[in-house]
Amino acid sequence: MTDYVTLAGGCFWCTEAVFKDVIGVKSAESGYIGGHVPNPSYKQVCGGDTGHAEAIRIGFDPEQLKLGDLLDIFFATHDATTLNRQGNDVGTQYRSAMFPADDAQEAEMEAALARAQADSPKPIVTTIEPMDTWYEAEGYHQDYWETSGRSNPYCMAVIPPKLQKLRKSFAARSKAAVNA
Repeated sequence: MTDYVTLAGGCFWCTEAVFKDVIGVKSAESGYIGGHVPNPSYKQVCGGDTGHAEAIRIGFDPEQLKLGDLLDIFFATHDATTLNRQGNDVGTQYRSAMFPADDAQEAEMEAALARAQADSPKPIVTTIEPMDTWYEAEGYHQDYWETSGRSNPYCMAVIPPKLQKLRKSFAARSKAAVNA
């Protein structure tokens, strides 16, 4: 069985890389959601005028990974306290947002948001937005860390610290930490 959840936590390359290392995640697809332009391109979304967020759609096995645990990893591996920004990426396309597929997911997201806020000295700005049309990103964005990211200076600066945080804070959930 596979459940899906859609999350936006800044650059989708960076978020995808984290979740591909999580035990119980079957797939992590980069794409765009939450905007008003049909079939947007990466260039359009990066321009900030479409309203879309760079996001990932995660397929996971709920027998191996509970949604609440997945959401806790989401909050721990990106900055949920900066509005429309992740590091040097600025704009609504880099917002922290969750897109529930149903009422049960929304309830889990609200609970995860409350847990994150209880652990943070700063206000959490992550939004819960209505599920919208999902647009898969262009092929070269999929599996970016594995195919191109290690030669991209931006990715080399951003992704390894996120992976280290995952492997330290959620060692039992990290494929790399468990297989080390």
